[in-house]
Amino acid sequence: MAVSSPDLKAFLVATPFFGGLSDASLDLLASMLVERRFDAGATVVAEGEPGRSMFIVHSGELVVSKLGDSGRVIRMADLMPGDFFGEMTLIEMQNRSATVVAESPTVLYELTAQKLYTCYKSDIHAYVMVMQNINRELCRRLRRADNRIAELQMHHARQ
Repeated sequence: MAVSSPDLKAFLVATPFFGGLSDASLDLLASMLVERRFDAGATVVAEGEPGRSMFIVHSGELVVSKLGDSGRVIRMADLMPGDFFGEMTLIEMQNRSATVVAESPTVLYELTAQKLYTCYKSDIHAYVMVMQNINRELCRRLRRADNRIAELQMHHARQ
């Protein structure tokens, strides 16, 4: 179901994904979102499957995990309201890099690659702003990953 309300707009403008957008651009993008609801325990996306959309978390908690070499599930991150995920598939056109499971009843807003392309065609400034917001978040995640790798290296060096 498509979404639009003043409450939703206030929520979206406070998320990293929609930061800095004009009112008109925010309206355009909000009109492109589709609400998706998931029960606790439901898999939203699965590692390795094709993905052509990303999600913004409106409510609920989710867990991001990857399958390790031994077949063990490795918990990578927790997602809370305001976070977004799945954006990598919109940029690199690769399969999903991780599995995301709802830990509690969850409401997400989905933005498809096709809708993002429509935004590109009709509001290039909004598109550029969204891409900058995605890139900023990816840089944050890369820095966190770098720090984790460094900590693991130091931990192994001490043993």
